[in-house]
Parts: sequence; structure tokens; C-alpha cells
Amino acid sequence: MSKPSKSRKTPSGSRTPNTPKITPKPKAQPTAIVPEGSETQLTRLHLMVILFWSVLLYINTLGHQFALDDAIVWYDNEFTLKGFSGLPEIFSNDTFRGFFKVEGKDYLVVGGRYRPLTQAMFAIELSLFGNSPFWGHLFNVLWYSITCLVIYQLLVQLFALRFERSFSAWLAFAITLFFAAHPTHTEAVANIKGRDEIIALLGSVGALYCSIQAFQRKKIYWEFLAGGIFFLALLAKENAITFLMIVPFTYYFFTDAKPLQIAKNGLAFVLAAAFFLVLRTSVIPLKFGVATNELMNNPFLKLVGNTYVPFTSGERLATIFYTLSKYVQLFLVPHPLTHDYYPKQIAMMTWGDSKALLGFFLYVGMGVYATVGLRKKNMIAYGIWFYLFTLFIVSNLPFAVGTNMSERFLFMPSLGLCLALVMVVVQVIYGKNPSLAGARPTGLLTVIGLLAVVYSVKTISRNPAWKDNFTLFTTDVKTSPNSAKLQNAMGGELITQATTNGKYAAQKTQMLLEAEQHLQKAVSIHPGYKDAFLLLGNCYVFLEQYEKAIAAYNNARSLTPNDASVLGNLALAYRSAGKYYGEQRGDVQKAFGFLQQAYALNAKDYETIRLLGVAYGVSGNPQKAVEYFLKGVEMQPKNAFAWFELGVGYQNGAQPEKAKEAFDQAKKLDADIEQKFYKTPAKK
Repeated sequence: MSKPSKSRKTPSGSRTPNTPKITPKPKAQPTAIVPEGSETQLTRLHLMVILFWSVLLYINTLGHQFALDDAIVWYDNEFTLKGFSGLPEIFSNDTFRGFFKVEGKDYLVVGGRYRPLTQAMFAIELSLFGNSPFWGHLFNVLWYSITCLVIYQLLVQLFALRFERSFSAWLAFAITLFFAAHPTHTEAVANIKGRDEIIALLGSVGALYCSIQAFQRKKIYWEFLAGGIFFLALLAKENAITFLMIVPFTYYFFTDAKPLQIAKNGLAFVLAAAFFLVLRTSVIPLKFGVATNELMNNPFLKLVGNTYVPFTSGERLATIFYTLSKYVQLFLVPHPLTHDYYPKQIAMMTWGDSKALLGFFLYVGMGVYATVGLRKKNMIAYGIWFYLFTLFIVSNLPFAVGTNMSERFLFMPSLGLCLALVMVVVQVIYGKNPSLAGARPTGLLTVIGLLAVVYSVKTISRNPAWKDNFTLFTTDVKTSPNSAKLQNAMGGELITQATTNGKYAAQKTQMLLEAEQHLQKAVSIHPGYKDAFLLLGNCYVFLEQYEKAIAAYNNARSLTPNDASVLGNLALAYRSAGKYYGEQRGDVQKAFGFLQQAYALNAKDYETIRLLGVAYGVSGNPQKAVEYFLKGVEMQPKNAFAWFELGVGYQNGAQPEKAKEAFDQAKKLDADIEQKFYKTPAKK
């Protein structure tokens, strides 16, 4: 008997005709994660949980006031405050222009800022609901929740191209829940100005979702929708442009599309970006590479002698890689949190610092792993690429962004790290082929659920710090004590609260002394900090330490000789010092010196002119007193006090007729002027 022939396969993989067909024994099927056909109910359940959770996380921000940069885009921006009528100016100017209100000062950071969409949203909200922070916070929470929902839908769609549908839904749910709960997002959500981060990410992932729909459904209107939504994302914040790299990588990792097809599906994004750049450059000329020489807008400066000079390339790169390692640390262990990483909270590093080297090798390792993962389309590698691409634009590597780092810069990149971390957990629990694991997602949900709960507690407890400026600065100055900007902000806020908030009346002096300490710390960190010297001068004026105020203002003047605010405050300090020494100390000669300095700075200040007249009168020079009183009358011809003082000057100078004319004119303006004059000690 001849032996049966061995089974052979044709090139197509089918058996040859003479091979008997063997029916394989059915394999045990994986335990269904949900009953077959229940995917829609599962995704609905997930969406409801995500919506509820994301709102719950930030509902305690609805009673908050404006804080931090809200002034720039909302309550102190002249274009936003116009409401609907300010929209043309919002779209035709740098974002900072409406805040600074003058040309030139808006161009403080390299490249300028063009983010009109969210500012326009604020203007519309103001017109519809009034100038109340409640609506800004409410819409931030709602937009954040919508962003989380869209992220979930996108991830379900993407993972379904690689894995079993139900397992894809659970993966998307775990990643989105982890993202929603992450504490580093508090700056983007709890601060109204953070809307630009939210809308930029929402528009970017929404556009990618539409693009994948176009790829699957072969409907061109999805392409148009993708391009339009991506353009809106760019109008919210320029870092959305990083999706020009995210989109082709997403197609590569999740689909079998050929390079030509990927290019075709990415065309809508390229056209939207091109249109945005044309619009942006028509409003703000691109000047990348021209770094400012102000430390608060360019952290890569060091003091050599009395001059700030740029870091060396080695110092710059070492410092950057240290801050990049801080982002990973904050993602994994988000504590402590702060809104401020300005100089010198992040110290200058060199390659001799182990922390800089650690950061460098960490990112080299991530880059190598992500590159190796390209061939196998590893999902962890995709998450790393997502993170690296979206972080690069704010990393300070291509250009200085104005600060060393910021937790809000982690908002978009953290989505990639959330995906990578969840996929690490999946591989540990289910192996490298999770869709065939045959297990319910209990292990995944246990690990990610615990992390999400811990992070949610941190998020909810961090939100109250964003209640208002005073609370935020008081909280974060403990975490960022070496930030000149935060020390300056803390000092300024203490001055504001001490001098304008009645509930602190009893603590006014104590708060001003505390403000002095913070401002002195600011100028010790940054000796060229004009704003800190200006606030320090204000603090000394309120403390009635006028000579210290004059010294502080002169320090500010030496840094910016023609600054109007510095010159104006210096003139007021000289005037106040003159009045103090003349009226309180009886030192007329010293009073003269200060008043003459005030007059030299501002010869049109009525009070300075009046005080000079009084000083000359008291010192026995009625002729000079009359000279200044006449100037006062010319400046304020309807001021009864000015006329009466002129009369006193004439009277002391033995000119009774002119004195009577001046007194009569004063009484015409105010019949009770004589009684008021002699009852007002300051006017004697």
C-alpha cells in the first residue's frame, strides 16, 4: 500500500486537490468582553462615565474668579471687552495687543502669539452673559469634557483597526479616563485662559477623527470637515500644527494605507496649515530666532558682570533636557504642582549635572525605542512619537517660548504618554497580542482605575489653588520660591490686597512688609527686573518710606530710562517725600529738594506746583510762592482752593488789592471756601 502523499500548498495557500480536507477541531474562543452585538451599548456607557467624570473633576472651579493670564485675554483686554464689536480687532492683531493697548509691547516673545479663536469665544461669552468668570469656567469644563469624549471616539475608531472591537473600546476608555483625571491638566481647565490648550487639542483630534472617517467611508466631505476643524484648532493655538506629523504616523501605525494614500489623506491638514500660516504672517510677521534680552521672556540668559548674555549652546541644551525630564516626572508623579517655572526656578544646567545627563539619556532611550517600534507598529512606540512630536514645539529646542517649561505645555503631549502607559499595562497583563487574550479587562481597569482615582483626588485638591491670584500666588510661591516672576507677582498681589481690599485693613502694614520681602527676593534673583523695582517703589510709597521708594524707582529708571510708568511714579515719590518732609518733619530745605525733583520730572502736576508755592510761602519768599500759585490757577481755573491760596500768597507779599481779587474769585467758585480752607490742615 502506498503511503499517503504529504499535504502540499499551492502558492495561494489552498490545498492541492489530492490532499484530503481535514476539519480542524474548533479552538476555545476568547471569553467575550461584552455579549456579541453590545459594542454600541458599551461605548455609550463609556461615554456617559467619561462625561460624568470629567465634569465632576472640575465642578469645584465654577465659583472661581479670574486668575493669572485671564487679564491678557479677557478682563483687561480692550478688544475682548468690546464683545462682538471687538472681533475684527481680535482677528487682525497679536493676542497680546489688546492687553498692552499700544503697538510694540505686544511683541514680547519670539514669533508673537496669534490665537484669536478662544479670545473671540471670550468676547462672545462676555456679550451674551456679561463680564463674569463663572461662564468662562463653565465653558472650560464643558469644552474639556467634549474633548475627552472626542478622544475616546477617536481611540475606539483607531484601535478597532488593530484589535477586536470590544477590547478596543476598553482600551480607549482606560486611556481617556487616565487622561481626563491627570492633575497636570488643572492649569488648562481651571484657568480660563487655558481654553486655547483645550480647543487646540479638541480641534486636532476631531480633525483626525474626521480624516479616519474619510479613509474608511471614502466620502470626500469628511476630508473637508477635517481640514476645517484643523484650521480652527490652529486658530486656537499654534501648537496644533504638530498634527502635520501625527496624522501620517497615525495612518502608518493603525492602517495598511500606502504612502500615497497617507499623503492624500493628510492633504487637508497641509492645506489648512498653509492657509493658517498665510493668515498669521499677514497679521504677525514671522521673526523666529530673534530672542529678547529680557530674562522673563527668554530664560536662557545669564548674568555676567552687570550684563545678561545668552547661555552657551551646551548650557542651553543641558537645561532643556533637564526640563524635558521634569515633564516625564510630572506625568508619572504629578506633585508638587505649580503654574510657574520661570527663572530661576529652573536653574542653569551644564553637562556636568547628572540631572541633565539623565534627561538626555531618557529621551535618547525613548527615541531609540520609538524608532525600533516603527517596523512592528508598536502601540507604545506610537504613544511616544505622539508625545515627542507635540512636545517638541514647546520644548525650547526650535526656539525660546518665553519660559523654561509649563504644566499646560504637557496638556496635548500627555495624551501620547497616557496611550503608551496604558499599552505597557496591557502588555504586562495580556501579552503582546491583547485582542486574543481571552480575558475580561479586569486587570487593566484595576490598574488604570486606581491610578485615575489617585490622580482625580490630586486634581480636585489642586483646583482650589486657582480660585484667584492671591490664592494661586500664595500657594505656588512655596513650590517655586526661586522664580523671580512669581516672587514679583506675589509682592504685587499683596500690595493690591493690602491697599484695596477692606477686609485686610488691620493687616495692611504687615502685608506690605511681606510684599517688600517678596519683591526684594525677586530683584535678588533677577537684578535687571524693572517691574519688580517698580512694585518695590510702590510698596515703599504705601509704607511712607519715600527715600527707599525713590531709590527703587531710580533702579527701574536705570533699566528703562524712558518708561512712562517709572517716570510718573518717581515724580509722585519725590512729591510725596517733599510733602512729608515739609508738613510732617518741618524740614523745608529737604522738602524743596524733593519737590524740585518732582517738578523737573513733571512740570504739569498741579499738586507739585501747589506744594512748591506753599513751601516758598512758608520759607518767606512770597514772590516765588505767587509765581507757583499763578501756575496752579492757570492749570485749574475753576479750583476755589487754588484761587484762595493765590490770595494768601498776594496777602503775604503785601499786595492787598490782588489778594482781594483772588479771594473774591475763590468765593465765587465756593462761598464757603474760607471756612473749608482753614479747616483743612493740608491746605494751610
